[in-house]
Amino acid sequence: MANSLKSATFLMESRIADAARGSASALFDLGVAYSTGSGGIDVDLIEAHKWFNLAALNGNEEASYCRAEISDEMTAREIAEAQKMARAWLNENMRRAA
Repeated sequence: MANSLKSATFLMESRIADAARGSASALFDLGVAYSTGSGGIDVDLIEAHKWFNLAALNGNEEASYCRAEISDEMTAREIAEAQKMARAWLNENMRRAA
């Protein structure tokens, strides 16, 4: 059990690092992980929406469909929070790149 948790943590950390470098597939993978609860994390539709939104902005067309799908299960307030979080992610990573 401990090894699988370490493996899941490593996988999530590596996907976040790849996402910070602008990998649309990593952004999409994070959206999938949060929307399905895979990778050793709990389902979190706000986080999933954030990652799908960022993946869509980086050219991943499937992310747009996934974002729309989970939006049907979210309140307007939750969607607004996810969008706010996506903007914060962009701002933080743009500062790092500069």
